[in-house]
Amino acid sequence: MNHLLKLPRLATRAFSTTTKQMKNKVPDHQNLFQADNCLPVHIKGGTTDVLLYRLTMTNTLAGTGYSLFWILCACQPKGN
Repeated sequence: MNHLLKLPRLATRAFSTTTKQMKNKVPDHQNLFQADNCLPVHIKGGTTDVLLYRLTMTNTLAGTGYSLFWILCACQPKGN
């Protein structure tokens, strides 16, 4: 029963706001994404965004091709 009485104290200690405050990065990101450099928004983040975009597009095209292949196979008559 004693451990249940300590629970509120532990909870407030775990979520204390006395930790070091982090720097607000929102204005930096706003400047980055609002810059007029003729890039789409999903690529403005840099190399990581470009790689993620290309990986996503590759997976999408491969999955579409794979699905179309099996649809074509399903449409073909069975040979005896």
